[in-house]
Amino acid sequence: MQLHYSFIIPVYNRPDEVDELLSSFQAMETQLDYEIVIVEDGSTETSKDVVEKYSADLKISYFFKENTGPGDSRNYGMQHAKGNYFIILDSDVIMPKNYLSEVDKSLKTGYVDCFGGPDAAHQSFSDLQKAINFAMTSFITTGGIRGNTNAIDKFQPRSFNMGLSKKAFLASKGFGQIHPGEDPDLSIRLWDLGFKTKLIPEAIVYHKRRISWRKFQQQVRKFGLVRPILNKWHPSTKKLTYWFPSLFIIGLDVSIILAIFGISWLLGLYILYFFIALALALYTTKSLKVAVMAILAIYIQFFGYGLGFLESTFAINFLKKDPETHFPKLFFKLK
Repeated sequence: MQLHYSFIIPVYNRPDEVDELLSSFQAMETQLDYEIVIVEDGSTETSKDVVEKYSADLKISYFFKENTGPGDSRNYGMQHAKGNYFIILDSDVIMPKNYLSEVDKSLKTGYVDCFGGPDAAHQSFSDLQKAINFAMTSFITTGGIRGNTNAIDKFQPRSFNMGLSKKAFLASKGFGQIHPGEDPDLSIRLWDLGFKTKLIPEAIVYHKRRISWRKFQQQVRKFGLVRPILNKWHPSTKKLTYWFPSLFIIGLDVSIILAIFGISWLLGLYILYFFIALALALYTTKSLKVAVMAILAIYIQFFGYGLGFLESTFAINFLKKDPETHFPKLFFKLK
């Protein structure tokens, strides 16, 4: 099958991000034909002028719709795309020059109807962005679920860097209305339909994450809230590892209490873990400042996700709450 690629990019009030992203497309080195589909999700600060700036050099389609969330906007973009293989990106990524060539080479070598690629920190990123990137992508924190390792059974692509065939889109009907969590939900439904997913390690994007410490904590808390919902929807995908951040935070509290009473071995293990994380962050980022900030990012990540996971687990499994009614901010309503 001849692959024709359509990049699907939902955007909400981020013209500066779209400018950077399209600039990186302009610098992409490939002979492959592709289109870019920008879906403006009800923005008050639109990217229309930015798109027009690049329209002479890039094949771009621009759509404006009511605000219905990123999942529905991606579906909208795929419904209006001309290609037969969609590549879904967040607006806050920057494309390496060889991205599409690596994707095409991998799909021609071993075709799948859905793939994901890793994210990395560009040298131009701020110290905060680099620290959060380490916390989000390191094997020592997330176990490789975001694409930095092949040592996982089934890879769940993330929608900041995700490929999906038109066939798989039509069969699955695309993304649901939960957010975040719409990408693992789609991956699991694709598996149930018999489609395969894979990681393309070479298909890296630079994920900028324009974020603050407060927004990062809110984001990871939402990740924790979503996971028990996905476990309820897809019971066969439950894993003990989803409990690790909650157990990590509980264990840290217990270790501090024990240390007060003279029992310090457990706290010593935590200190060893954070020392190893600091050393890895220093080796990865080549910056002591970023490495120290990465330790704070790791703590916030575990704390936010862990508490969110416990809150959602208690509400759904013990109080028997309906997820959409109890956590309405995790769901977008179609208009």
